[in-house]
Amino acid sequence: MTTTTTPALTAFTPAHLPQALRLSQQAGWPHRPQDWALTLSVSHGVVALDEGRVVGTALCSPFGPVAALNMIIVDAAMRGRGLGRALMEAIIALAGDREMRLIATTDGLPLYEKLGFRASGQIVQHQGLAVATAPELPVATGSPADIDRLADADRAASGMDRTSLLRDIAAGGEVLICNAGFAMLRDFGRGRVVGPVVAPDAATARALLAEAARRCEGSFLRVDLRAEQGLGGFAAATLGLAHAGGGTAMTRNPRTPAPTTQALISQALG
Repeated sequence: MTTTTTPALTAFTPAHLPQALRLSQQAGWPHRPQDWALTLSVSHGVVALDEGRVVGTALCSPFGPVAALNMIIVDAAMRGRGLGRALMEAIIALAGDREMRLIATTDGLPLYEKLGFRASGQIVQHQGLAVATAPELPVATGSPADIDRLADADRAASGMDRTSLLRDIAAGGEVLICNAGFAMLRDFGRGRVVGPVVAPDAATARALLAEAARRCEGSFLRVDLRAEQGLGGFAAATLGLAHAGGGTAMTRNPRTPAPTTQALISQALG
């Protein structure tokens, strides 16, 4: 039962993860406990508590000069009370003077605009049972020894220092390398996700995506692409990954060049 009192905001800790998972399931998001835990491991955040029950979540993931704001969820029974704004104001404060980025749903877009965020692009989510396709360029398997070099490429393309996060993803997933580009493949949600994809050109990006699909043949695969990179048609027509939604990329307090990664690590982590 929900009270009429104002929920209290407190620091997000691992103890809140089970109830946070309930909220994301209520919202129809595919996150597993492990997916929440990975995001929290590189984040600070807040939860809203109503008589001890988590009714709202928001995380701030600082990556050098940029902070990704994410996992912003309000319990359906608590909406319309200003709780979303309170959660956002709390993580904006955590971000400090960093550039802030988020991926907005249609419902969240008006609030984010009121808080000073401006649209900077579109993210298109593609997913489905992967169809094996031979990469047009050779793709090799990377190792932990490659991470520092790949993190430099990621930093140049994204503006974010995600070395620690990339190392953690590589430890539990696969690293794909093609020319000066790379991608990572890991378990997520209903199956696997490929991202980030960082490539110097479209041919390299297509080769990395094709190799990810080949390794996941017949299994569920997801990718969150930057629409301006023009890879959605390839994902759908060649790799069997249908368009399944997406969101609006938004920025507040811009300080870095626009990102040029072809695919995100996730909509939460950019």
